[in-house]
Amino acid sequence: MNRPIPGTVEVSVRHILSDRTTGFLVRTRRITWRDNVYRVRRPATGTESVELTCPVCDASLLAEVRTETRARRTGVVLLVLAALSAVVFFVAFGYAIHEGGRTLPEGQSLPVLFPIAVAAIAVTFVAAPTFFFRGRRHNGVSLLDAPKPRRLHRIVPVRG
Repeated sequence: MNRPIPGTVEVSVRHILSDRTTGFLVRTRRITWRDNVYRVRRPATGTESVELTCPVCDASLLAEVRTETRARRTGVVLLVLAALSAVVFFVAFGYAIHEGGRTLPEGQSLPVLFPIAVAAIAVTFVAAPTFFFRGRRHNGVSLLDAPKPRRLHRIVPVRG
């Protein structure tokens, strides 16, 4: 197994060969790709654009690389947002169960906070896992917007 070199990050350039979705009620997405691993040097400060080449079609891809401290800070912020989303989810869920389970006198409606709690449950049910998985995989390298022929590519982190 390769040891990471300080000041660099390993990324995989993936060329999407096919992206198929099958099924009606239960949908299955199958993506096939071919990839190549690159070791990219991180800048000392700020961000830097680097050019990577696709191993399949020889397309030139521009990627933006951030410093290691900024990448780590962004990952931590995403994980904190995931934790806050989880807390809001459980608090709103508990409140919705508490208020929704009460028997109200005739003519009285639920408090105004109840629909807000239901909306918070729906939003944080999606946001918490999204922030969590993005925060765990964030490495500070992102593909810059590419013209149409280059859109069949992804840049993903390489985990050891």
